[in-house]
Amino acid sequence: MGRAFGTNATHMVAAALASFGWLTLPAAGETPVAQAGDSYFQAAQQDLQAILARKSVLGRARNVILFIGDGMSVPTVTASRILEGQRRGVDGESNWLTFERRLPNVALSKTWTHDAQVADSAPTATALVAGVKSVNGALGVTQQVRRGDCDSQKAAAVTTLFELAEQYGRATGIVSTARLTHATPAAAYAKSAERDWENDAAIPAAQKAKGCKDIAAQMIEWPAGDGFEVMLGGGRANFLPKATPDPEDPKRAGARADGRDLVEEWRRRRNDAVYVWNQAQFDAVDPAHTGRLLGLFQPSHMQYEVDRAKDRAGEPSLAEMTGKAIDILSKNDKGFVLMVEAGRIDHAHHAGNAWRALTDTIALDAAVKTALDRVNLDDTLVVVTADHSHVFTMAGYPPRGNPVMGLAGKGADGKPYSTLGYMNGPGSSQPAAREELDAGKTSDPDHRQQALVPLPSETHGGDDVAIYAGGPWAHLFQGVMEQNVIFHIMAHASGLDGEKAGNPAQAQGPAQAQDPAQAQDPAQAQDPAQAQGPAQAQDPAQAQTPAQAPGRTKAGEPSGK
Repeated sequence: MGRAFGTNATHMVAAALASFGWLTLPAAGETPVAQAGDSYFQAAQQDLQAILARKSVLGRARNVILFIGDGMSVPTVTASRILEGQRRGVDGESNWLTFERRLPNVALSKTWTHDAQVADSAPTATALVAGVKSVNGALGVTQQVRRGDCDSQKAAAVTTLFELAEQYGRATGIVSTARLTHATPAAAYAKSAERDWENDAAIPAAQKAKGCKDIAAQMIEWPAGDGFEVMLGGGRANFLPKATPDPEDPKRAGARADGRDLVEEWRRRRNDAVYVWNQAQFDAVDPAHTGRLLGLFQPSHMQYEVDRAKDRAGEPSLAEMTGKAIDILSKNDKGFVLMVEAGRIDHAHHAGNAWRALTDTIALDAAVKTALDRVNLDDTLVVVTADHSHVFTMAGYPPRGNPVMGLAGKGADGKPYSTLGYMNGPGSSQPAAREELDAGKTSDPDHRQQALVPLPSETHGGDDVAIYAGGPWAHLFQGVMEQNVIFHIMAHASGLDGEKAGNPAQAQGPAQAQDPAQAQDPAQAQDPAQAQGPAQAQDPAQAQTPAQAPGRTKAGEPSGK
């Protein structure tokens, strides 16, 4: 249980209350708060003491790790926390995910874009890695771009945190369970007026004639520094020609119309390069003797976590990829910048499938734990956030301990409804009557939660998402922030803004530095000396570290944005 409400503390509180006439100051030895012996009260006192003991870390962040849960809304985090605990047989409501417990600096991120109330992943990823708000459907460019217009793309290109890191000689890496050419990982390196130009065949001839390159080619030809040291994810088809059968599924082939084999081109450019496409090859990679690693584990997106074990060639988990990436990148004495995306949280929500969204969130949490166990928060800034929300809800009045995947009560139609649901999406039965639910249906991993408005694919939400941070300058994450400010804090903490790292004269500042959308609200500025830094509070309800359960069958692959 928590620490008892100490005599000095109680009298300080009582004196403050008494000064406002709320409480008569008790005699010495008396207890001024009737609930002082309550277990929750005492646990909260213990948490307060841990918060007061936190110290800010003000040194330079040698490393930066940005975790992005694509579509990981606040209700997604809450439901995942409960599910993770319930799967381990502990109290889900008082459970903690690793990033909640070990990254205590928390803020809210406003995800609107230059042209939309509700964002897609391209401009939000650009905000995170380049510090500007841009337009829906375009990535690696400022607000000046016109979607789908190659000419407008050229003058609107941004400089990303990864490109700045390469300028300073640091190692860089991207890891995702989505295609590496998908919007979020692609924002680290690509400049594209259209997020869907993932391979050359996807670019209209008129735009291709203007000189626009597809995203896969941009990844392989990325001119920043000496290029990425680690690239792990899906999207193999975008790197292979149409005439080349896929190595895992011969019935499928590459997607490129130009006949280029980008994997082979990448191999020829590097004398320390290793390419893998299955679990066995990945497991055989020795980080100590590997300079660069490219892993493309699926023609399209990687498997959901619950389906991964059934993949015919096998593929690594997000935690495994994160660990190997850190092991390789850590060999650079100057440090590294790494993005890790749980891209399929978003896809499961689009499919109206809460089970896969939550279990992929738990898999992200396992990856965060892997990272935190490998790095030191004295010199590594770790940030966990989402790019946008979803219209996913947790509702009703279920009692504590009720299965989070279960039923919450009955509607006015007399039929049960589940705790989890969606505002819109494929789970709607309209115009037919609402389906009769039972606990067996709602606990099936393939179940689509009920939705109000019928749509073939559930939509993003416009509500704020959370930021969790620990490490150097993590205390700057506070209050409600514009999403693009996240980049500025990471650049400041790591010295990649030119203020602290190396010789600023040798580094070129961001190309977007004059973009009006980049301006920071003066209200965001804080005196670092007055801020409290990262620490870990101890909670008696926390039982074990997060775990992952074995997978089940696949529910299909939605087209997520």
